[in-house]
Amino acid sequence: MTTSDAGVEPGAVQKLALADGREIAYAKTPPVQTDAPGVVFLCGYRSDMSGDKAQHLQSWAQTTGRGFLRFDYTGHGASSGDFEEGTIGAWARDAYDAITMLTEGPQILVGSSMGGWISLITIKRLLQEGAQDRIAGFVGIAAAPDFTEDMMWSRFSEAQRTELSISGKVALPSEYTPEHPTIVTRRLIEEGRDNLVLREPLALPFPVRLLQGTADRDVELTVALQLLAHIECGDARLALVKDADHRMSTPRELALLVETLETLPR
Repeated sequence: MTTSDAGVEPGAVQKLALADGREIAYAKTPPVQTDAPGVVFLCGYRSDMSGDKAQHLQSWAQTTGRGFLRFDYTGHGASSGDFEEGTIGAWARDAYDAITMLTEGPQILVGSSMGGWISLITIKRLLQEGAQDRIAGFVGIAAAPDFTEDMMWSRFSEAQRTELSISGKVALPSEYTPEHPTIVTRRLIEEGRDNLVLREPLALPFPVRLLQGTADRDVELTVALQLLAHIECGDARLALVKDADHRMSTPRELALLVETLETLPR
């Protein structure tokens, strides 16, 4: 593993070079407020760390002195790898490596859409390893746990399932990039089943905050309600934002995200 923060401007993009050949692009703001948990932002599917939420949180961290980390999964953004070869488990491994190698002390994981699922997989692994002191909280923004099974496979037509079985991939139209359809691979679907988090007990022994827009057409409100009901947590809350869509990136919604982080119990 190769990385060095010496002489690097806070928030500048760097590369974490790993022994297996992966290079994870990241940007880190060292903490000044050493008594406050750091914050790690985990992006969504086909998104990256240059998005509005990640950039806004970096600016907030630099202003307030909070430690902050944002990064790209392999096959996303500036990291190495091919997106179509990616899987939920591989991206969760990226997240685990980035968090354990690039941060110290307790962290609040902020997961957007797929990043919510990746956060929960990473949290489960850290808890199983006895590293519960590394997690201070979880904030899910339109979190999409188990989406490959519940929002893709379960909604595929017979024709799409047949195409996936025969060719190994299927193209889905994208509202955000109409000229570039989303390519879903059979491997993504099948491997996703090894990482489902809503099929067995999910204990989260720290504050949990879920933010969900009522106009979200990608992740329905029922998903947030299911997650809230499923987790075992003594301090879990769901905030609904009227008319907010899946992006949750307007000034109002970014302000809510910051407020949520600043008011989490320490």
